[in-house]
Amino acid sequence: MPAEALNHAGRPWLTIVGIGEDGVAGLGDEAKRRIAGAEFVFGGSRHLSLVETLVTGEARAWPSPFDSEMRDVLALRGKKVCVLASGDPFFHGVGVTLARHVAADEMLALPAPSSLSHAAARLGWALQEIETVSLHGRPLDLIRPLLHPKRRILALTSDAEGPAAIAALLTECGFGASRMIVLEALGAPDERIRQAPADAFDLENINPLNVLALDVESSREARTLPLTPGLADDLFEHDGQITKREVRAVTLSALAPRRGELLWDIGAGSGSISIEWMLADPSMRAIAIEADAERAARAGRNASACGVPGLRIIEGAAPAALTGLPTPDAIFIGGGGTDQGVMEAAIEALPSGGRLVANAVTLETEALLLSEQAKRGGDLARIGISRAVPVGSMHGWRPSMPVTQWSWVKP
Repeated sequence: MPAEALNHAGRPWLTIVGIGEDGVAGLGDEAKRRIAGAEFVFGGSRHLSLVETLVTGEARAWPSPFDSEMRDVLALRGKKVCVLASGDPFFHGVGVTLARHVAADEMLALPAPSSLSHAAARLGWALQEIETVSLHGRPLDLIRPLLHPKRRILALTSDAEGPAAIAALLTECGFGASRMIVLEALGAPDERIRQAPADAFDLENINPLNVLALDVESSREARTLPLTPGLADDLFEHDGQITKREVRAVTLSALAPRRGELLWDIGAGSGSISIEWMLADPSMRAIAIEADAERAARAGRNASACGVPGLRIIEGAAPAALTGLPTPDAIFIGGGGTDQGVMEAAIEALPSGGRLVANAVTLETEALLLSEQAKRGGDLARIGISRAVPVGSMHGWRPSMPVTQWSWVKP
């Protein structure tokens, strides 16, 4: 019977079964029936061994390296196929990968509690009140934006070395007093829960299957990333080529980031604008275009240090460096706006409804923005910042160079 007929009959060809470390004992009757009735059962070697007493069809371990295109599974479309997953298949699991290739009505998912659910239950922590992050196969820097005093975090790790590496990161950032709880092999007979402070982390022989719980504590010097735009300038490594914090906050407001959007940051300098764009939400994406090799490398270091290692850096000069990039939802021009063809290329790249924000500190760039505003409309703003500085035994205001900002939405 073809796959379409199976779907219409309400019997999907693919079943995804979430399984815990307790194996068969933790499965419901429907999950057991689906595994036993499958012609093909896919999973990791550990998962297959946990349910080997149920499997009557052909057991197939995932290939190495893992095939994210799921070709072996898709080749069996229409047959009875079962895929085994850890816990909840749709929480950073194989269910997410399969859903990119298989329609929802072609599969039945039978989730088990995720390892984070198990960890919260062991600790008595309310999941809705804590931060969660997957660091499994992902950069540890992703935890940095979550490090706020008195907060709790549950993190999925990749292996036995993960907790120690995170302890080192916490200590480096001024969070060494944080309590680290390592929950190993949750649900298995050899389940174990141990704890140690980050700055004196000494746990050994950690099970590779572990979840890390953090009670965050900080020193006064801790590198905490505030939630509002306009991070302190000293949180970024820079050579002076940086949009200053107050101007950056106004610029982010004008760019108006929305979940899932892509920003082009042309003339990125230290990368501060694109970094703060990405910090607005984990779904945000940004491409930083910078002609100077040293500044491009610096922007990459800043992205990691601020917890957004996914920032894409293009070393090259606009407009040539813009060729072939994915369509942006918003563009910021902070440097090189007067270079031949940059403004025209940016405007051409924007889709209808896309936003463009450009800042100018020189008269030449200001003249360009005034001309564009006269021709296309949009808003002009003059941003002036003054800071109190010593004047002899007293204090006075010292103005920074004013910034002219043009913001525009493409019709």
